[in-house]
Amino acid sequence: MHLEKLSLTNFKNYEDGRYAFGRQVNVIVGPNGSGKTNLLDAVYFLSLSKSAFQNQDAFSILHGADYFIIDGVFQETEHHHAQITISLQRGQRKVVMADKKPYERISDHIGRFPVVLIAPNDTDLVREHSEDRRHFFDGVLSQLDADYLQDYLTYQHVLKQRNSLLKLFAERNQVDNDMLDTYDEPLLVIGQRIHDRRQQFIAEYLPFFQSHYAYLSNEREVVNIVYESEVSNPGFAEEFRHFRRRDTVLQRTTMGVHKDDYNFLIGEVPLKKFGSQGQQKTFVIALKLAQFDWLESVKNIKPILLLDDIFDKLDDQRIGKLIARMDEGAFGQIFVTDARAERTRDLLSEVKAEVRFFETGDTSPL
Repeated sequence: MHLEKLSLTNFKNYEDGRYAFGRQVNVIVGPNGSGKTNLLDAVYFLSLSKSAFQNQDAFSILHGADYFIIDGVFQETEHHHAQITISLQRGQRKVVMADKKPYERISDHIGRFPVVLIAPNDTDLVREHSEDRRHFFDGVLSQLDADYLQDYLTYQHVLKQRNSLLKLFAERNQVDNDMLDTYDEPLLVIGQRIHDRRQQFIAEYLPFFQSHYAYLSNEREVVNIVYESEVSNPGFAEEFRHFRRRDTVLQRTTMGVHKDDYNFLIGEVPLKKFGSQGQQKTFVIALKLAQFDWLESVKNIKPILLLDDIFDKLDDQRIGKLIARMDEGAFGQIFVTDARAERTRDLLSEVKAEVRFFETGDTSPL
């Protein structure tokens, strides 16, 4: 599976762009701020129907324009191509089409064209909040497990409704427990399914991750990921209902799988507190490479790999390890961005795969 063609209209800083990509390594070069990362984001958007960097779709519309269109052709198999079109008009709903036919549910598109992004800000997964870690692992699971994605979307919808109800109760200083029951029951049932799938996933994912970390670090440290959830407590349902009054006062649901976290450990201590910058970078690269291998192992498809400005952020050892994996044919189609074209040419000069260079502002290979 690979992306053959990409067409952009009013997407971020691209008023108009047309690209024909190679099956293996595609390098996008140009000065900082010229749109290299935006081009990667277009590939990501086409694959997952959302931006990797913007929370709201409308932020991806070119300034001063009223809409954007991303259109691409994927080769899914040797004899089958799929045209995917994503468009958004300001003030309207996003439309995702496959071969010019809209999906009934956009969520049906997710996972069809798996993609993995490695970006400079990935260490935020270590340093920032539990929400960032949940978002990452939920994204990995959603590309593979349609049932999980549907449960996740339903849970978020019910959670939002419950929180609105709690706010209303707080304003009225009156609680309707029967009405809360109608929201609590699906939250508990769906939340338990989400918890069980997350727990199963970590058990499957961990060997891939630990193998990559050992390779990248020359087996210097032992690392681990521990899934932490209140739902693991056998008495969680009773405790959840017990704290309704607290939830009403705070006007939000204070317990559930939306509060889960993933504890990143190096040795037996938290990576966030005790890991060096190099160890944190190695950890997140291993997370992403494990995502790649896990998706490939289950879907039997090599995901598209997006490498955003990583040669500028990694030391020579980690770059060498990553390029060695490229040379071994571990990956499928790869997109790389770099502000220094000559550096990338030198780094990839010995790679056996076909390497095409594109300069931002130009649609043809260099």
